[in-house]
Amino acid sequence: MGGNTLLSRILGFVRDLVLARLFGADAATDAFFVAFRIPNFLRRLFGEGAFATAFVPVLTEYKETRSYEDLKGLVDHVAGTLGLVLLVVSLVGVVAAPLVVSLFAFGWVLEGADEKLALAASMLQLTFPYLFFISLTAFAGGILNAHNRFAVPAFTPVLLNLCLIGAALWLSPWMAEPVTALAWGVLIAGVVQFTFQLPFLHRLKLLPRPRVRRDHEGVGRILKLMVPALFAVSVVQINLLLDTVLASFLQTGSISWLYYSDRLMEFPQGVLGVALGTVILPALSRGHAAKDPVAFGRTLDWGLRTTVIFGLPAAVGLAVLAGPMIATLFLSERFDFHDVVMARQSLVAYASGLLAFILIKVLAPGYYSRQDTRTPVRIGIIAMVVNMGFNLALVLPLQHAGLALATSLSAFVNAGLLYRGLRKAGVYTPSAAWKRLWFQVILGCGVMAIVLLLLAPALETWRDWSLWQRALQLGWWVSVGAGSYLFTLLVLGMRPGDLGRQPG
Repeated sequence: MGGNTLLSRILGFVRDLVLARLFGADAATDAFFVAFRIPNFLRRLFGEGAFATAFVPVLTEYKETRSYEDLKGLVDHVAGTLGLVLLVVSLVGVVAAPLVVSLFAFGWVLEGADEKLALAASMLQLTFPYLFFISLTAFAGGILNAHNRFAVPAFTPVLLNLCLIGAALWLSPWMAEPVTALAWGVLIAGVVQFTFQLPFLHRLKLLPRPRVRRDHEGVGRILKLMVPALFAVSVVQINLLLDTVLASFLQTGSISWLYYSDRLMEFPQGVLGVALGTVILPALSRGHAAKDPVAFGRTLDWGLRTTVIFGLPAAVGLAVLAGPMIATLFLSERFDFHDVVMARQSLVAYASGLLAFILIKVLAPGYYSRQDTRTPVRIGIIAMVVNMGFNLALVLPLQHAGLALATSLSAFVNAGLLYRGLRKAGVYTPSAAWKRLWFQVILGCGVMAIVLLLLAPALETWRDWSLWQRALQLGWWVSVGAGSYLFTLLVLGMRPGDLGRQPG
């Protein structure tokens, strides 16, 4: 899973590099990112988000405690119910594409950007059916994961990146509007990802024969579990959609700048945050089931310490080297130096919240492991309202960077409330080592920031270098920053063995 996830992330960077160099950041790319973000948001609801959270536990219970016929019946009825809902939603989305685009890019309506709205609507009619296929892909992946077949679902996202890269390179030259090729690439990727998993379901003898029955017990339980999880897993996506709506009121390119900076921020968030959340959830669940609060607290403390040790320097490094990173990956004739400067602003704003984004992924399992889904939902609602307030306060003075900063600030509110809730519930008490840890990490980050700010070349210098020069220089300065941070930690007494040690 780790190898395939890393491969997907790397190809995601290659995809964005190709997109930036071929299409840049203009009205057409803004239209595509709107057309892609809408079904991608709904995918989190119907596919990887609330549905997966509810489906996998029920499926696992059927697998462990019931007959094969019951298990196959559950798969068939979930496939029928989910498939029917997805089909209806997809058809409505295709027919109502102009209205949907107008709602999510209302700023374009007010400015009379009819061509941009029409282009986004035409691409949404191609990308909306992606929701149908990718959600069924997540359904198939849940079945495979429940049977310990992890590699195939982890590899499947690689196919999306390959399809988009192929569409950009080979299909776009044949299109009257080249960016439309990306919408076709999204649709093709949905079909390819779903069909790729079908042979592996057939091997398990669980290839579904869709059926619909309202009173099926397993389907009813899944629907009940989905309701509280529906909002909790979608708070960040809803915030990003709100950012898209507000960004449509700003200058052309704002949506693209936010997209590219968000993609860079997602790399450390995905690699570190998702990994930590995945690792500690079963350990926390075991501690709760065994009624061992000491083991529960130590596991959570370890997760939080690891987040601070790696997450804070990642945030500082991302902020200080934001310009060089964007220039190295995206600077081209289509994505010019002005685009680099503007995307850097939003990346710095996103980087300021990186630690909070990762903390949320570590703190939330502290609730889910105790079968408490309502508290994260309530906190998520508060964070979304706060985000909306910050958006309105910051969008005028800071433009698109204000939207990114609002997302980061609301993430700290979310993480802070999750932390306070665990403390008040008495399930977590910080270890005595935290004061020393904060001193070591903050001083190490300070040394790293000073070294990079004083010694790394100015952004204008990066503009004049070739791609290979920028790549080599970026690798060097990332190494210098990481080296100065780690050296400072060693001087201050931290050792590699401390990372895996759970304090008493």
